[in-house]
Amino acid sequence: MRQLSFPERFLHHHPPVRNVNEIVEEHLTVSQRAADRVAALVGSWRFISVQSLLLAGWAALNVTAWASHWDPYPFILMNLVLSLQAAYTAPVIMMSQNRQASYDRTAAHNDYEINQKAEQEIRAILDHLATQDEALKQIHDLLVGLGPGANTAISAQE
Repeated sequence: MRQLSFPERFLHHHPPVRNVNEIVEEHLTVSQRAADRVAALVGSWRFISVQSLLLAGWAALNVTAWASHWDPYPFILMNLVLSLQAAYTAPVIMMSQNRQASYDRTAAHNDYEINQKAEQEIRAILDHLATQDEALKQIHDLLVGLGPGANTAISAQE
């Protein structure tokens, strides 16, 4: 019978898993943080509600003439203000989306590294299980080879 041998203990040769949010947060610039805040603000129901109220108030004040007509119908000044807002808001939102795409790439790379680590560990577990299967088979064959009188033979030797 050959000598039983087991694989070497699996050693983890990888750095600990880090939170992707922390990694990305460490590298954000002030302008990236500002772009995220603007995108979060502009993309909220609160912003839409406040802007809608302001535009309705602007139109109501200029139509009813409760105050002087600073922007008579067809509201050219309001159109200019909204155009300027859109001209500055759209690029800021795009910057935020670009940063989000960068975050997604970082998260995908982190997932890839975790999957590689898991694959190595699963391979080590499967190798160990295969070795245990072989050892159990050898032990079984040895016990079968001893036959039914094995207990009395072992007892007699003691």
